[in-house]
Amino acid sequence: MAELVPDEIRDFLAVGTPAAWVDAAAADLPTLVNDHANCEKKAAATAVSLMFRYADDGLLCDRMSRLAREELRHYEQVSAIMRRLGIPYQNVSAGRYAAGLRDLVRSHEPGRLTDTLIVGALIEARSCERFALLIPLLDGELGKFYRGLLASEARHFRHYLELAARDRAGNFETRLEKIREREGELASSPDSALRFHSGPPAAASVRPQCAADSQA
Repeated sequence: MAELVPDEIRDFLAVGTPAAWVDAAAADLPTLVNDHANCEKKAAATAVSLMFRYADDGLLCDRMSRLAREELRHYEQVSAIMRRLGIPYQNVSAGRYAAGLRDLVRSHEPGRLTDTLIVGALIEARSCERFALLIPLLDGELGKFYRGLLASEARHFRHYLELAARDRAGNFETRLEKIREREGELASSPDSALRFHSGPPAAASVRPQCAADSQA
């Protein structure tokens, strides 16, 4: 399954998604797809929020504007697929993943911006990896849709990372390693509930990692 993960994504993530998460996600598509739809809305909202907060940053605003439009389009697409597949809307609560990453974001500038952009890069990278891991297990329209998202997710990852690397305080690499390590923990350790960016559900059996196999 890991062969569909782009090399730049595999190399960037601290650890690969455990196979137990992939198995659980493929077995519970209603929860997975509902949370995916929520993620697209949150991604668009984050991009717009950054445009308001850093309105004087022309490059950031240009990239976030395009990203927000793409994320909303993805939301529309996944919502349409849910309707065609007969997957009902569920009020899926937020998982620990994004909150766990936000806890590391500094409250002062320019550190706040750097950390927020690093978090964005990690979320996009993990999304890309998980789409790639799920594609071989999904038939028909949903698998085709996820395959079509790989390029845009990888581009979003690069945009966030390039913006973060402009860090004026000169500690980009240090912050990246710290936040990347935490992201790997959140994405790979047992979790209380299945979400698109969760760790494997605690009740799931533990199997070797998928995407990190080739990193050894």
